[in-house]
Amino acid sequence: MRKVLVALSVISALGLIACDNSKEKAEADKAATEAKAAADKAAADTKAAAEKTAEDAKAAADKAAADAKAAADKATEPAKPNP
Repeated sequence: MRKVLVALSVISALGLIACDNSKEKAEADKAATEAKAAADKAAADTKAAAEKTAEDAKAAADKAAADAKAAADKATEPAKPNP
C-alpha cells in the first residue's frame, strides 16, 4: 500500500509540473503574440507616417514647381509701355 501511495504522489507531482509547464508555455505564447501584434502595429503606423510624409513632400515640391513656373512666366512677359 505504501508503494502505491508513493507512486500516486510521484504521478501527482509530475502532473503538477506538467501543468505548470503548460501554463508557462501558454503565458509565453500569449506574450509573444502580444509582442508581434505590437510590432505589426508599430510597423503599420510607421509605414503610414512615411507615406503621409512622402505625399506632403510631393505636394510641396509640386507647389514649388508651379510657383517657380508662374514666376518664370511672369518674368518673361513683355513689358507693357506706360502711356
